[in-house]
Amino acid sequence: MQKIESPAAFIGKDDNNLISFGSGQPDLPPPEAVYKILPTYRNFKYGLIKGQENLRQALAAQYQNAKADNFVITNGASEALDLTLRALYQPGAKVLLPKPYYYSYPFNVRLAGMEPVFYELVDGKIDFEQFKKEILGCQAVLINSPGNPTGTVQDLAVLKKIEKLGQKLNIYIISDEVYKDLIYERENYLMEGKKVLTLNSFSKTYAMCGFRVGYVYAREKELIDKIVEMKTHTSMNTNILGQEMAYEATKVPRSYIDSQTKIWKERRDLIYNGLWELGLEVWKPEGAFYVFPKMKNPGKVVSDLYFKYHVITYDGTWFGDEQRVRFSYALDAEKIKEGLRRLGEYLKKEYREN
Repeated sequence: MQKIESPAAFIGKDDNNLISFGSGQPDLPPPEAVYKILPTYRNFKYGLIKGQENLRQALAAQYQNAKADNFVITNGASEALDLTLRALYQPGAKVLLPKPYYYSYPFNVRLAGMEPVFYELVDGKIDFEQFKKEILGCQAVLINSPGNPTGTVQDLAVLKKIEKLGQKLNIYIISDEVYKDLIYERENYLMEGKKVLTLNSFSKTYAMCGFRVGYVYAREKELIDKIVEMKTHTSMNTNILGQEMAYEATKVPRSYIDSQTKIWKERRDLIYNGLWELGLEVWKPEGAFYVFPKMKNPGKVVSDLYFKYHVITYDGTWFGDEQRVRFSYALDAEKIKEGLRRLGEYLKKEYREN
């Protein structure tokens, strides 16, 4: 049977009989308000490289002591990470990444000309004493909370220690906060400090993945200037219609986000309890929309589930963990139930033979 080597094999796959636990794409709709500008919108000229002023002003209001000039609007958080890493480039530099990690992180670091090194998460959490040792000699460290693929949220006390450590050691903290509003167990904490670079997007909170609107927030003007200069010669301005729609999303009341989070939490409980009932070991997600159960031979599991049971899952090896499989619960409850039923059938009939 063909082995599936990359998430690229699954991205965009869809049919009526397919249950996809693969995609990190919300199935819930964007706020209705983002579409209301469409009948009257007529601005189709080049926009500011930094991003439209109204959107940057709206974002600045969400961060303490921030100004619009601290932001660059990007083509999703993916471009924000790419530009940030290239702005931080130093010959021979190392960037410290969590392990398990979002599957693009090591590629992004290498494409920026630097070397990825790793700190091991313990049940999805940062061991700060070990982290202190691993960060020495690095140009930057990446924090992802809530995390993909783990679904875990890092402890407040640890995040605050990391802020101080980065400042003390003059090491940049890249905080990937694309799931910052999808937290079930506590209020979100936005990392702060001169050495903190924040990445975010409208893809998860507002279900606007295809709009490709993200941003980087940097406290140092020099870094913003570097990012703008690179963007001038690569993608230029981010889609201005998408930016205007994102601006409308910033005006949506908090109750919208809370109502979405309630649905994610209900789905979290459904899949988490279902996996435990099937006998799989898994920690309970505190945010995002992923579960990461232990499964032997994950590459074979992913291939078997896809080709024999029409279920998409992601190989933990892609995320740096050879003992787990990632399930996204960004699909409705009935599909989650059907997917769990198919998974149970697979576990009963074939899994023991792996």
